[in-house]
Amino acid sequence: MEIKNRKAYFDYQILKEIECGIVLVGTEIKSVRKGSVDLKDSYVTIKNNEAFLLNMYIARYEEGSIFNHEERRTRKLLLHKKEIKRLKEEKEKEGITLIPLKLYMKNNRAKLLIGVAKGKKLYDKRESIKKRDLEREQKLY
Repeated sequence: MEIKNRKAYFDYQILKEIECGIVLVGTEIKSVRKGSVDLKDSYVTIKNNEAFLLNMYIARYEEGSIFNHEERRTRKLLLHKKEIKRLKEEKEKEGITLIPLKLYMKNNRAKLLIGVAKGKKLYDKRESIKKRDLEREQKLY
């Protein structure tokens, strides 16, 4: 089971990727295992030397009780202090953002792949579309 953020690869140029853990409550992990997750508009921020994931959608677990989770709550990311410090320095550069690229299970734990990204301009996006179309045509013939 793997949930990808396809929009991120189109809107951003990925400079570096970092794997980290994510803190989830019981009903959230069950929804993640079902694949009821959307990474589209989410991003990573750093506050008080801790990394947090904002705006990630995890659907409510239908079999959950009154202790079900909020869909778009802020979730803490598990990183080493050195990694957080390095990410904070890179984020302070102009035009750099931290975005989630992929959510997957590894040894029964939820892992998140974070991308250090720079936003693409409109002409870069057009170039990506052109390249994708050429690759698609080459596969057909």
